[in-house]
Amino acid sequence: MRIHRALARAGVASRRKAEELVAAGRVRINGVVARTGQSVDPAKDAITVDGRAVALPPDAKWVVLHKPAGVLTTKSDPEGRPTVFDLVAPSPGLTYVGRLDYLTEGVLLLTTDGDAAHLLTHPSTQVERTYVATVRGPVKIAASQIRQGVELEDGLVVPESVSVTEGEQPRTWDLSLSIREGRTREVRRLCEAVGLEVLRLVRTSFGPVTLGALAPGASRSLTPKERDVIKALTHSGSTR
Repeated sequence: MRIHRALARAGVASRRKAEELVAAGRVRINGVVARTGQSVDPAKDAITVDGRAVALPPDAKWVVLHKPAGVLTTKSDPEGRPTVFDLVAPSPGLTYVGRLDYLTEGVLLLTTDGDAAHLLTHPSTQVERTYVATVRGPVKIAASQIRQGVELEDGLVVPESVSVTEGEQPRTWDLSLSIREGRTREVRRLCEAVGLEVLRLVRTSFGPVTLGALAPGASRSLTPKERDVIKALTHSGSTR
């Protein structure tokens, strides 16, 4: 872990301010003045700022939630509507990794590692997300247009993959899209731009985390394999 991330994780300062502390020579690792970008092992290395010891909190908590429709991705709602935090056990510092809109269902990550949450949603990290939209309309023509790329008001969208299968209801289709961006209502706007009516939208995966058999409203911890991939993604993002 880079020293500025360790300091941010410990709540000493933001990553940018932590970098300034290191550059000013106010941070020491095992008694030696820290270098900008230096790696540390918080479990083994002694870190101090202005002579005061810095203790990192326990390993970050990660939660995978199957967000149902009709639930807000927010800390609280002035109108009293249910939020994703009503569905998971309270935990200090828990925050969501990106948002799913009110009607969208599926995989939502929550973590106490705010720095990692920021990196996972930053465009440079390029985390793949897969959505299945149940739609009505000229889906074959629309899918062809989507594969070529569709210009939205905030830029061109070219999914990694696009596939179509018949929906469960008559005259509906399940349109599967994999994208590496997290723009606001991107999939809904993309479908609308090519003349499709979205009846239901489910995010089935976020990076290495898949929805699987997790029931709506239920949650679980990351598997060790998922945690390792998330750690690799956030580490590579922090070095860019």
